[in-house]
Amino acid sequence: MKRITAGILAHVDAGKTTLSEAFLYLGGAIRNLGRVDLKNTVLDTYETERARGITIFSKQAQFVTGDTEITLLDTPGHVDFAAEMERTLQVLDYAILVISGANGVQGHTRTLWKLLMQYDVPVFLFVNKMDQPGTDKEKLLLELREKLDSNIFCFQGDFLKNEQVREGIALCDEELMEQYLLNGLITDDDIRNLIARRKLFPCFFGSALKLTGVEELMAGLDHFTKEMYEAAQDGAEESFGAKVYKISRDNQGNRLTHLKVTSGRLAVKALVNGEKVNQIRIYQGEKFETVNEADCGMVCVVTGLNDTCPGQGIGVEKDSPNPLLQPVLNYRMIFPKGVDARMMYGKIRVLGEEDPQLHVEWNEACGEVTAKLMGEVQTEILKDLIKKRFDTDVDFADGSIVYKETIKAPVIGVGHYEPLRHYAEVQLLLEPADEGSGMQFATDVSEDILDRNWQRLVLTHLKEKEHIGVLTGSPVTDMKITLINGRAHLKHTEGGDFRQAVYRAVRQGLMKAESVLLEPYYEFSIEIPADCVGRALTDLDRMKAVFTAPEVMEETAVITGTAPVSFMNGYQKELAAYTRGMGSISLEFFGYRPCVNDKEVISRIGYEPLSDMENPSGSVFCAHGAGFVVDWAEVEDYMHLEMKKIDDSSLKNTIRNTSSYASTVHARFDKISYSDDKELQDIFRRTYGETKKRTREAVVYEGTENNRKKKETLYEPQESKKEYLLVDGYNVLHANEDLKDLLNVNLEAARNVLMDVLCNYQGYRRQQVILVFDAYKIKGNPGEILHYNNIDVVYTKEAETADRYIERTAHEIGHRYDVTVVTSDGLEQVIIRGAGCRLMSSREFWEDVVQARIQIHEVIEEKIRNKNHQDRNYLFNYLDEKTLQELEQIRIGKKGDK
Repeated sequence: MKRITAGILAHVDAGKTTLSEAFLYLGGAIRNLGRVDLKNTVLDTYETERARGITIFSKQAQFVTGDTEITLLDTPGHVDFAAEMERTLQVLDYAILVISGANGVQGHTRTLWKLLMQYDVPVFLFVNKMDQPGTDKEKLLLELREKLDSNIFCFQGDFLKNEQVREGIALCDEELMEQYLLNGLITDDDIRNLIARRKLFPCFFGSALKLTGVEELMAGLDHFTKEMYEAAQDGAEESFGAKVYKISRDNQGNRLTHLKVTSGRLAVKALVNGEKVNQIRIYQGEKFETVNEADCGMVCVVTGLNDTCPGQGIGVEKDSPNPLLQPVLNYRMIFPKGVDARMMYGKIRVLGEEDPQLHVEWNEACGEVTAKLMGEVQTEILKDLIKKRFDTDVDFADGSIVYKETIKAPVIGVGHYEPLRHYAEVQLLLEPADEGSGMQFATDVSEDILDRNWQRLVLTHLKEKEHIGVLTGSPVTDMKITLINGRAHLKHTEGGDFRQAVYRAVRQGLMKAESVLLEPYYEFSIEIPADCVGRALTDLDRMKAVFTAPEVMEETAVITGTAPVSFMNGYQKELAAYTRGMGSISLEFFGYRPCVNDKEVISRIGYEPLSDMENPSGSVFCAHGAGFVVDWAEVEDYMHLEMKKIDDSSLKNTIRNTSSYASTVHARFDKISYSDDKELQDIFRRTYGETKKRTREAVVYEGTENNRKKKETLYEPQESKKEYLLVDGYNVLHANEDLKDLLNVNLEAARNVLMDVLCNYQGYRRQQVILVFDAYKIKGNPGEILHYNNIDVVYTKEAETADRYIERTAHEIGHRYDVTVVTSDGLEQVIIRGAGCRLMSSREFWEDVVQARIQIHEVIEEKIRNKNHQDRNYLFNYLDEKTLQELEQIRIGKKGDK
């Protein structure tokens, strides 16, 4: 019988647990069909889960469909428990993504899809709740293809008899397309291979509660899946390998290691990393049976292993990379009076073993316990868990942001540890790494210089500690540390000596480096009534968000984008208030980006790196039989080894451009591509020039030998943004009564008058002006860009309106320059504001033109008063008749003689 492991994933309340229950019932694993609302489902085993109606912990169950035995892993759907879900992905053969037919693709659905792509997991989709009124199969399938993948096809009924479906499946793969064109055949094996390679995604529609469509999905899982692990040949001994995805404890307190055997087999009493396996359990919800062996491909629970952790590879299996989803809030735990906080820290650390993302920490200076969490719902669950496990009531203070730090450019850090009868010295190269890559460690030292055992020890010490930065004392990330030089003493060096030298070298390098403060960002999707768009856009501007233009759909609008967690956290309540409960928001962790108010945060936290005795940056040397400490800034003068040098030519590509973080955010939400639009490229090059990159602030230290103080400095002065004015030509003409009349008589004359007005306006306001006229109705018109005196004039190409052109340009430059758009078009104003631009109505523009003229004439009058009669005549030779008349009218009017 074929054996596969399938995980079931969904946005919260999509019906994931109900579908799991249907699988087990139809597969004969349970006799009665449980329901979430009746709190009697097999897989929601914890009291808190049943009370809240949500899945909090991943569960295991087995059922059979056809010739396939499926191990089902039910995962949490709520975003606060996404880390538990992500750990499960590393052991899946296939995933079943459940989508609510009533809600379609939601925010967390897109996050799940990206994670499945990252972990390379083949996917079957089930659109649930199709029994609810208003659900439309064709519209939902179209939405899935637009928002997730174009290779999603409905696999219900005789789908292969549909020629359009067959052709669509053939187009998923080039080789299959050639075969299909040759003989018109698509075999089941072809489909299985496409699904396994994530080139094709089967979709089923139904209602898990009413058991419709579920049997078809089960038949699809039986027929269109294949085993991912090949059995060893007869007589061959395959090396054992397994992947740990979860740690938990049973009701008796036994430590449970949840793992999947990926090669060979695991037997009771076998030794795993020096520990003996006591039991192998196969769970069915909260019940289990014991077995003597677990074959390749089986998911099981093992007792007797105390040194395992989620993501760990055992035997020939490699460790998993760092999880993509990370907690963004730090909560301080508040214990009842009389409870020893340090003692509770020792107990709660056990929970950190089960959930590595929890990061339970002890703050020695404050005597406090803190934990990093995903959100407020997780705090409520943690309260219940601590009460149940340790019989202690705990509360949480308001969450604070989890900041991180990185470096901008490569730097070499040195550390020396040499009190009497001890010796170790290292040189470490600290380099910026790709965003989101975490910490990486390597060695690049000959064993003739430093023995292999010492090199391994250095790597161990680098990995064992969470290194903190010098700006706020936050964890360091996105950095590669390489051992490039080192020395040990044959007689005096001990293991702990290298620990001290390594820690000090990292710290010394960070003190030298240009550090960058990072903060977490949310990816958000806001759905609100259309009449609340203006308020939402104003709020998003205030929260430093980057977002797309609102998608207006009848009476609602959807805005998507990214924003710092520090600004957006808690916005749900405010949104509900001003939308009268009709608005909703979905938040997902997007990653870390440079902090938008880093100076303020650094000042507020007030971290003093030189006062941090637990993380010293200086080194210890020995002279005349006694050790002495050398300050970090002078350590290199005392080092015994010759200092390595950074080769600028080889490391120039590793220098971090801090704007690249921000550009990732902007690019993610800029749906329009300009690379193929030659006319835009030409005008951008001619009028905008090259974008100058801004360098973020960093902290450096200076001072005398005995007194070092911190100061903040700019490595490069930040230039003010250039100003641009985008003008909707015909909209502005229609707002002026005189020009509107002229427009009806002579179109060309009206345009020329506006162009002259803008030339004078640009000369005074000093903005770069781009005037846009519609020419979209002219058949075959390729568009035209003219440079008229000191402004640029754009005539749009066929089928392109001025509105569209201005929107594209605003999205391209709105977040890099100070852009003002002149238009009175209501919809265009909403879209332009979303691009980060200022707005000026056509009426306000004409008022400003009059004010500019008055100010220009005042300047001219002042010049005239200060010149003799000859100079006045010379000046008036350069003024046109109309300007002279206006000047005279203004002069007379101001004196009250008119």
